[in-house]
Amino acid sequence: MPAFPAALEAQGISVIRGLAMDAPHQARSGHQGTAMAMAPLAHVLWTRIMRYDADDPAWPDRDRFVLSAGHASILLYSMLHLTGQGLTLDDLRDFRQWGSRTPGHPEAGHTAGVEVTTGPLGQGMANAVGMAVAERWLRHRFGRDVCDHRVFALCSDGDLSEGISHESASLAGHQRLGRLVCLYDDNRITIDGPTHLSLSDNAAQRFEACGWHVVELGEAAEDLDALESGIRAAMAVDDAPSMVIIRSHVAYPSPGQTDNHEAHGYSLFDEEIAATKTVMGLPADESFHVPDAVLGAYRAAGRQGAAERSAWQQRVEALGPLRSEYEACLSGRGLPGWENKLPSWPAGESVATRKASSACLNAMADVVPGLVAGGADLTGNTGTSLADADPLGPVHPSGRQLYFGIREHAMGAVLNGAALHGGLLPVGGTFLVFSDYMRPAVRLAALSGAHSIFVWSHDSVGVGEDGPTHQPIEHVMSLRAIPGLRVFRPADGNEVAQAWRLAVDSDGPSAMILTRQNVPTLEGTATADGVARGAYPLVDCLDPDVILVGTGSEVSVCVDAADALGEQGIAVRVVSMPCWEMFAAQDPDYQASVLVPGVPKLSVEAGVTLGWERWVDRTVGIDRFGASAPGSVVLDKLGMNPANVAAEAAALINSEGKRP
Repeated sequence: MPAFPAALEAQGISVIRGLAMDAPHQARSGHQGTAMAMAPLAHVLWTRIMRYDADDPAWPDRDRFVLSAGHASILLYSMLHLTGQGLTLDDLRDFRQWGSRTPGHPEAGHTAGVEVTTGPLGQGMANAVGMAVAERWLRHRFGRDVCDHRVFALCSDGDLSEGISHESASLAGHQRLGRLVCLYDDNRITIDGPTHLSLSDNAAQRFEACGWHVVELGEAAEDLDALESGIRAAMAVDDAPSMVIIRSHVAYPSPGQTDNHEAHGYSLFDEEIAATKTVMGLPADESFHVPDAVLGAYRAAGRQGAAERSAWQQRVEALGPLRSEYEACLSGRGLPGWENKLPSWPAGESVATRKASSACLNAMADVVPGLVAGGADLTGNTGTSLADADPLGPVHPSGRQLYFGIREHAMGAVLNGAALHGGLLPVGGTFLVFSDYMRPAVRLAALSGAHSIFVWSHDSVGVGEDGPTHQPIEHVMSLRAIPGLRVFRPADGNEVAQAWRLAVDSDGPSAMILTRQNVPTLEGTATADGVARGAYPLVDCLDPDVILVGTGSEVSVCVDAADALGEQGIAVRVVSMPCWEMFAAQDPDYQASVLVPGVPKLSVEAGVTLGWERWVDRTVGIDRFGASAPGSVVLDKLGMNPANVAAEAAALINSEGKRP
């Protein structure tokens, strides 16, 4: 790969620093200091190290760059502009403005060249771990001719302080992910002030203890050759992830702001920017200054991977029978007709939906080739165990069973990284009550459209004797509050199978909310396609006096309550609503055909009732914490039984003055 012209390197780095000052200053918002300090590192990465093709930022075999320190987004945007990956100077001038392609923190799917959505500290580092897992899996499954690249992640003091970094570092070291190189910007600055106010970790020893290869470069942030040498030394280690520690100085070479903690944010204004540009030899009175020679050199660097991409494309076309499998992996989809492998259950059979989900996963494994599943030390409990699958790790790099250990937070972000990398359809499971540990990653999955599938079992007070610490009450409703996340709470095994079909064939993340306890398979769920519409009449009548709306294990309670009400001469429609989000997306006519206007409606769900007013007139739910007792007892004591539902329905009819 030809080098960037040496005569232009210093000027190019100064241009990056100028953009890092100018864009936040124009926006009167943003983070200047880190981008300025890391400009030499970015230059080295994009001109000497990384393999990419600016004409195809989504080339599957490109090196990945993850800006875990997402507050330094202007650094990434500047490099994407300079190397020709679609951003213009006007985009940089629009930094942090409404509708711009340069939002405050990088957003995957919004800006070409942005790999993952970062900003919440530590998430990007864990995403990079997931990407490294996916790269190694593809490389060993399809060979180096198809997949042979690296993952680079730029991390800050804040990233390494967050708890998720500990979880993900431990997992990466255990997995011995040799293609992962984290670059630690050791600028010793946080928003509050110098890091010594709150941090005294020895990062090198910490990562060595987790099984990482550590390269300590010291005061090398301005030394291009030392940066390149350190990164290449890390790249030469193939049996461990690497951490390259770089001592930098925030806002360098600003005369008045270097090493000032205020420069973590927006602190360089007109006079200081002019003074800094003078030090660097840039026009002091010109904003967004990019000389033609500098731009031309960066654009040439951006095109250096074109020949490699073309050769890679030819190798992919020569894959033969494996090509369809490879493309299914990249897209996170199944092979044609894969859905025909999904099982079904006869009415009356009793099965926990977590076990039905396990049956679906195992039935899909051969026809959804990129499927990799695992749990946070609850693999068997959550139904995320694949029969006879090798454990994914150094011994079996293309195994299908990924053991995450007791690391829910990292698990969520690793799933997202693997999904956004492409090549895997990642599934991770734990108990629903522990989804709280995963929430930042789940939110980012929805924001970035990551094709991650979260399996959360033990979904109600039916968990039983473990008591209220393990009995989720508010969790389903809190997950429904996340835009872009499909939350499935299926009534029985047949609805589980439909939910899996939708989760695999749809873009973006899905959540499977599953029971610990057995539930009956209901008449009509095997033939109905109602899960795809979010809600549908399961038990119907011509002119209902009341509509009972249930989810999950409470749908069968509604069916039994409808039978009891029928004996009283009350006509009941039972609606199963496995997915609020998909029902909300239906047209108003369909919604009205299911939840008929003017007919009293009662919801039944073993969780908080907040939010149900959107659909119903009255609720049966649990607006308190649970209790330690057998699950069936707790459900009964808290009103999740047919008698209570029938009584509440009758009371609703009376209150509406519509008693037949």
